[in-house]
Amino acid sequence: MAAANQLLPVTPLLGVVCAVLLAGAVAVAGRGRLGHGRAVLRAGLRAVVQLGAVALVITWVVGSAWTSAAFVLLMLTVAVRTAGRRITAGPGWPRAAVPICAGVLPVLALLLATGLLPLRGLALIPVAGILIGGALSATSLAGRRALDELRTRNGEVEAALALGFEPRDARLEICRTAAATSLVPALDQTRTVGLVTLPGAFVGMLLGGATPVQAGAVQLFVLVALLLVESVAVVVVLELVGRGLLAPDPVGGVG
Repeated sequence: MAAANQLLPVTPLLGVVCAVLLAGAVAVAGRGRLGHGRAVLRAGLRAVVQLGAVALVITWVVGSAWTSAAFVLLMLTVAVRTAGRRITAGPGWPRAAVPICAGVLPVLALLLATGLLPLRGLALIPVAGILIGGALSATSLAGRRALDELRTRNGEVEAALALGFEPRDARLEICRTAAATSLVPALDQTRTVGLVTLPGAFVGMLLGGATPVQAGAVQLFVLVALLLVESVAVVVVLELVGRGLLAPDPVGGVG
């Protein structure tokens, strides 16, 4: 509790401020005609419910390796559904599991095999959550940007096909650059760490009593691991898009 109070005191005032900030976000998104006012409200309310539920069960979950593994599987499932639905409303959304798992599972397996990550809930769940969250973001952004680019530049895809390109190569030629921009947030975070932001893992370890060197080493690992996870996710998403496996319907060169 003392460590938590060094960051933000958990009092009723904190709840009031959170409510005011959420109301402000909804108002700005709505009145600014961003088209996401209701989505911001729903996201905020869902966060309240979900964090409340996790706070109630997390002590029980981390007590067993099996329940911890089940919780990680739940996180993966939710990430796949969220990313898949962001990319397409069609029946192909479960294929978002491929880029997310391709990025996350090898890193987790390596950490567990080397003993750097103990098979304990308090260690496994936070690390897995960070990696899954990064893969989710990269998959959603890469998939949406790739498909949007193909729809916008459909004529160029058709021209490439007319020139003799294979369908996969024609699609990738058009959408690869747009999808690659999905790595920009991770790159910016890594480039500016310590100068613009002090990420959660670093601050959390300091509050938990770790030395600055220990906290810095762990944060460096997190950032490097995220770069790998997100790079793999983007490459796999591009392959799925290139093969026409993520588009909801045949749209010119997309389906």
